[in-house]
Amino acid sequence: QVHLVQSGGGSVQAGDSLTLSCVLPGRTLSAWNMAWFRQAPGKERSFVAAESWESRVTSYADSVKGRFTIFRDNDKNTVYLQMNALIPEDTAVYYCAADGPYDSSSIYYAGRQIEDYDYWGQGTQVTVSA
Repeated sequence: QVHLVQSGGGSVQAGDSLTLSCVLPGRTLSAWNMAWFRQAPGKERSFVAAESWESRVTSYADSVKGRFTIFRDNDKNTVYLQMNALIPEDTAVYYCAADGPYDSSSIYYAGRQIEDYDYWGQGTQVTVSA
């Protein structure tokens, strides 16, 4: 069973920065596609950012491009979402997601759909005040 453990989040002011973390324990993180999604109140879960296994491909939602960065530390089995220049519209519960493991026979793909991922973190609240 794959169990993603999230940390970070909180309440910040518009313009502030925040970093979310997601640990994939007991696995070789470099072999996994990883992503972040978010769900605002009353809305469906939506794509934020994704990175393919071996960090070869990344993808971002238009609404966060240039402000958010997904990256990983394979030694710590941790993927991060660095969020800069936060705006109130970024307020949501953020979820990390994982799919894998992949090997050299697989293509590099940063999926943007919920269906691209089999495993999910518990979610963490991010609230941005104006």
